[in-house]
Amino acid sequence: MKQSEIKFTVTLDDSRNPEKISWKADDSGVEGEKECKALMLSVWDKKDSCTLRIDLWTKEMMVEEMQHLIYETIRSLGETYTRATNDKSAGDELLQFAARFGKLTNVLK
Repeated sequence: MKQSEIKFTVTLDDSRNPEKISWKADDSGVEGEKECKALMLSVWDKKDSCTLRIDLWTKEMMVEEMQHLIYETIRSLGETYTRATNDKSAGDELLQFAARFGKLTNVLK
């Protein structure tokens, strides 16, 4: 059985706020660590049957960038939900919400 590792490194300032976030993954095709401004991670806990989340962003993350990140995440959730459940109707609702959110935040013109 093959294993692949994904690693996130978060450097905190004196107030314990993220100052730098980087990641690397064995199978990403990218050599070394890659820096990013934000990280949103959701995992389904097998034992407790609940979602655990980590949402981090650096001080460099601009509001407009966060709006794009959230828009793209909602779109991705719609696509993932449809693929995982074959429930096109509910997946389309997420995509429609993403479009409304994108227009509201001027991500979409």
